[in-house]
Amino acid sequence: MKKLFKVALVAGCLFFAGNIAEAQSKIGYINVNQVVDQMPETKVIQKQIQDYQKTFVDQLTAMNNELQTNAQAYDAKKATMTDAARTAKEAELQDQNKRLQDYQTKAQQQVGDKSKQLSDPLLLKVRTAIQTVAKEKGYNYVFDTAQTELLVSQPGDDLMPSVKTKLGIK
Repeated sequence: MKKLFKVALVAGCLFFAGNIAEAQSKIGYINVNQVVDQMPETKVIQKQIQDYQKTFVDQLTAMNNELQTNAQAYDAKKATMTDAARTAKEAELQDQNKRLQDYQTKAQQQVGDKSKQLSDPLLLKVRTAIQTVAKEKGYNYVFDTAQTELLVSQPGDDLMPSVKTKLGIK
């Protein structure tokens, strides 16, 4: 009876060990930033963002030049101004500087929003391709090496070539 129990125990252990080995997850990795950088659409998006940003830079440059001109005129005349005129001109310069800073903050926000708006469809396309390749090749988990540092990985687990093929990138 003890022998039968031992044999059953060993058989059970082997059965569970086989199931555990079968249930192990397949893990892959890819650098999403590299894929995005190699896509032809990225250059188009970067050009659109630069053009959009230039409109704000031109306006900021004009506003800054006006502020500098007004500040130089104030410096040249402040010795001959009355206290009330000097206080009014200083308040005007401070207000002008605040408007410049507010516009710069607003411009940065709008450029960031535009960048996100243009980049999101591209990132969705890459993520979809990664999910498709992972499903086709049986990967349960795929790490983005741009976000996570992998200390050990097998060369065969790199999904970059398959995803690039799926996206038509050479």
